[in-house]
Amino acid sequence: MKTVSQVMTALKKKGSPSRIQLLAKHGAPADKIFGVSVADMKVIAKQIKGNHELACELYETDNGDAMYLAGMVADGSQMSKRLLDQWAKKSNWQMISEYTIPWMASESKHGRALALAWMDAKKESVASSGWNSYSGIVTVTPDEELDLKEIKALLKRVEKEIDGAKNRVKYTMNGFVIAVGCYVAPLAKEARALAKKLGKVEVEMGGTACKVPLATETIAKVEKAGRAGKKRKTIKC
Repeated sequence: MKTVSQVMTALKKKGSPSRIQLLAKHGAPADKIFGVSVADMKVIAKQIKGNHELACELYETDNGDAMYLAGMVADGSQMSKRLLDQWAKKSNWQMISEYTIPWMASESKHGRALALAWMDAKKESVASSGWNSYSGIVTVTPDEELDLKEIKALLKRVEKEIDGAKNRVKYTMNGFVIAVGCYVAPLAKEARALAKKLGKVEVEMGGTACKVPLATETIAKVEKAGRAGKKRKTIKC
């Protein structure tokens, strides 16, 4: 497959009406999605692997499946600051804003600056992209290359603002605390303390079976497994 048309045809063939209904509960635009499973997307992604330009074209289709696939294939390090910002503002559901965009941001030299800017956005999806992008950055970046004072300040911001934050921003703020607690050794103690203080974060999950991770338990689980502070090579699925 070398063209957008070919990829879209392949995606449509793998679509499922029942999955469209399921994904719609997670915020997907039912009229702009085929309902393709991640497993099937991975098969298609392997066929177009390395085709960054095609991935960018797929993102511009506004089709939720194609946009998610674009993130699996695109290389964030090749994206300009302007294009990455455009992607964030164009995201049309949480799988894009909270996964695709952070995947790209964590690979980009512009990721940190954009994440900080996105956090201040009035649009819920863009703000949630900001928090998840910074979470991705601390997950893959060596501690000595991180701005620990900045991250510590962001933890304090979470403590101060999470109760009044928008729904998905609450979810991603909680995820940020978890990411710092699991992957930033110098600030693990602060993250654990904040996780304990926050307790169970209440987020409306749209009637789905999904649950909000309890930060204290998630961090403790990673520590028990001996993975605390160990960076990942990528946050892509």
